Amino acid sequence: MAKGFVTQFTVGNAKGEIVRFVLAIVSFMLAAVMIGFGIAQQTILATPDEVSVSAETDSTAPLTVVDGAAFNAYSGNQTISVAGPGRIVAAYGRSTDVVAWVGDASYNMVTVDPDSGELVTESIVGSEQEVPDPYDSDLWLENYTADLELALTVKIPRDVSFILAADGVKPAPNSVSLSWPLDNTTPWATPLIMGGAAVLLLGLILLMWAVHHMRRAGGPRRKPQKMPKVPKKPRYKQSKRSSRGSTSGSMHTTTRIAVPAVLLSALVLSGCTVSTPLSGSGDAGVPSPTPTSTSAGSETTPPAATVRQIEKIVARISAVSLAADESLDADLIKTRFTSAALEYRAANYTMRTADAAIAAPVAIPDGPVQLTLPQQTESWPRTVFTIILDEADTTVAPIALFLEQASPRENYKVSYSMNLEPSVVFPDVVAASVGTSRLAKDSGLLRSSPTEVALDYAEILEQDVDSDSYLDFDPEGDSLRVNVGLAVKQAEQAELSSTATLTYGHELGSADPIALATIDAGAIVAVHLYETKVAKPKEEGSAVTFSGQTKALSGISITETGIQSTYGDQLLFYVPAAGSGEKIVLLGYTQGLVAASELS
Repeated sequence: MAKGFVTQFTVGNAKGEIVRFVLAIVSFMLAAVMIGFGIAQQTILATPDEVSVSAETDSTAPLTVVDGAAFNAYSGNQTISVAGPGRIVAAYGRSTDVVAWVGDASYNMVTVDPDSGELVTESIVGSEQEVPDPYDSDLWLENYTADLELALTVKIPRDVSFILAADGVKPAPNSVSLSWPLDNTTPWATPLIMGGAAVLLLGLILLMWAVHHMRRAGGPRRKPQKMPKVPKKPRYKQSKRSSRGSTSGSMHTTTRIAVPAVLLSALVLSGCTVSTPLSGSGDAGVPSPTPTSTSAGSETTPPAATVRQIEKIVARISAVSLAADESLDADLIKTRFTSAALEYRAANYTMRTADAAIAAPVAIPDGPVQLTLPQQTESWPRTVFTIILDEADTTVAPIALFLEQASPRENYKVSYSMNLEPSVVFPDVVAASVGTSRLAKDSGLLRSSPTEVALDYAEILEQDVDSDSYLDFDPEGDSLRVNVGLAVKQAEQAELSSTATLTYGHELGSADPIALATIDAGAIVAVHLYETKVAKPKEEGSAVTFSGQTKALSGISITETGIQSTYGDQLLFYVPAAGSGEKIVLLGYTQGLVAASELS
C-alpha cells in the first residue's frame, strides 16, 4: 500500500506541475495579446482627430455665403477657417436674414455635396457688384474681422449661415475650409496594457511555482521500509474496455484543467474585441456626412431679433446717443434715431447750442436690458420694444424704446424713447424667443385704436373731467396730467391774462403709432402727439416777451404778433382688448419743445 501511495502522490504532483506550466503559458499568451492590442490602439490603429473639407474660388464677387447645412455635414463643434489677400469679415445670422442682406448682389454660395461630403461652390451673378461693409450690421448674431486669416470655432444650427466679405467692394476671401473634431480616444488602451501586465506577472508567478515544485520532486527520497510479505492474490487480466475507461478518465481529468483556461482566454479576448471603437476598414472612426433632413421645418414665424442681438444694438445706440448728446452732433444722432425720438433730440441740440443752460436729454444707458418684445416677422420693416435700466443712476426711471429696422442693410433706429412712470405695473408679454404681432394703427381689436388713443388723451389734457373719454383712461399714477393738464393750462392763462392770450390745441404727430400685442389680447401702444400753445398780445402795439427754451429755439425774445410753440409728446400706453372693462393706462412719456415760430 505504501508503494501505491507514493506512486499516486508522484503522479498527482506531476499533474499539478503540468497544470501550472499550462496556465503560465496561457497567461503569457493572453498578456501578449492584451498589451499588444492596447499599444496598437494608440499607434497603428489610431484614427484621425478631425475631418476637414475645403473649397476655393477665383470669383470676384464681393460676398461668399456658407450654408448652414455645410456646417452640419458632420456632428460636433464646427471650425471655419478663412483665408484671403487682405481684410476678412465673417458674420453669421439666420439664413433668411443673410439672404435678405445679400439681396441682388453677386455672391459665391458654398454648400456640401450630400454624396461625397465635400464642399462645392456656385457663383451667383446679381445686379450689384458692390455692397456696404457687412461688419457690425444689426442683423448678425455675431461678427468678426481679421487680416489674411481667420479661424473660428462655433456651434450653429442648420438654419444659420455665414457671410464672408472683405469690405463689400473687393472680392470676398477665396479660401474656405470647415473641420469637425473626431472622438479618437482609446478608453480601453490603458486598461488592456495594465491588465496585460498583471496577467504577465501572474504567468511568471505560476511558472516559478511550477519550477519550484519540479525541483523539489526531483531531489533525494527516503527509501521506504520493507513491509512483511503477504500472500499473493490471484491476478485477473484487465479487459480492453476497462483499460480504455482508465485512459478516458485520465484524458477527462486533463480536459477539465485545460478547458477553463481556454474559456478564460476566449472570454477576455472576445471582451476586448467588443469594446474596440474601430472597425476593420482603414477609414474606421471617421463619420459619414449627415444626410439632409427632409422633414418639414417649424411653421412658426421667428422673432425679428434675439435678446442677445438687442443687447448689442442697445449698447451701440447708447454709445451713439452719449457722443451725440455731448457734442450736439445732429448728423451722428441721425444714424441711430428717427421719427419722434430724432425730432425731440434735434430740437434739444438746437436749443442747447443757443443756451448752454438748457438741460440735455435723458441719457440712454447701455443696459441691462430688462424686457425685450420683438415683432414676429421675417420681412421688413421690423419693430422691437425694449426696456432698459440705468444701473449707474438708480434715481433715473427705466427707459422704454421702440426700435425699427427699415430694411435688411439698415441698422435699428430709435423711433420712440419714453421714461416709464414710477409706479407703473407693466402688462404680461410673450417670451422674447417667440415674439408678438404688430397691430395696425386703426386696429379694431383694441378698446380704442392707436390713433383714437392719441386724440382722446389730448382731449383729456385740455378738458380733464369734461372730456367724453375721461372715464376710458386710468388717472392713477398719470404724472403728465399733473404737469401739463387742464389745471396747469388755466394757471398759465391767468398769469398772462393782463397782457396776452393763451390758446391751446392738439393734433397727431408726424410719427406713426406702434402697437405690439400682449398676452391678454391687449397691446403696448406708442403714439406721437403735438400740443400747440399760441401766445398773442391783447392790445395792438403791445408785445410779448419770451425766454428759455422758446427763445433758444425760435431765436425771438420779443414779438408784437405772437408766437406758436409746439410740444412733441411721445406717449406709451397699455390698451386693453376690445370689450374689456379695463381702462387705458399711461405707462410712460417724454415731452419736449420741438418747434417755435413767430406768427405772421
